[in-house]
Amino acid sequence: MASAHRFKSDWTPDMFLNWAASIHEDVRLYILQILERKQHPEQAYKSCLGVLGFAKSRNDRLIMACQRGLSYGLYSYKTIQTILENKMDNYEESIFADELPMPDHGNIRGKDYYK
Repeated sequence: MASAHRFKSDWTPDMFLNWAASIHEDVRLYILQILERKQHPEQAYKSCLGVLGFAKSRNDRLIMACQRGLSYGLYSYKTIQTILENKMDNYEESIFADELPMPDHGNIRGKDYYK
């Protein structure tokens, strides 16, 4: 292997998990999901490296982004990048988002129709 690529041979899933755990447990869980989604862990190393690279400048935001990514069930570098770029890590999720009132309209039959 070329000397420029030899350092990659030292990479292991445990290395990425330990690095993520040093940031936060949710970051570790997110990295674990990325690693488990690939048939071979080596296929996920660049994604893991990219996600953990966000910790250099935005450690607290990375934690929130990983929490958001875990709640969405989306595990990729691109997901975290999008969350951070759009500042979605700062949004508050409404706990009542699923309970929006039904609009009053003549074409809507309502729950009584189906009894």
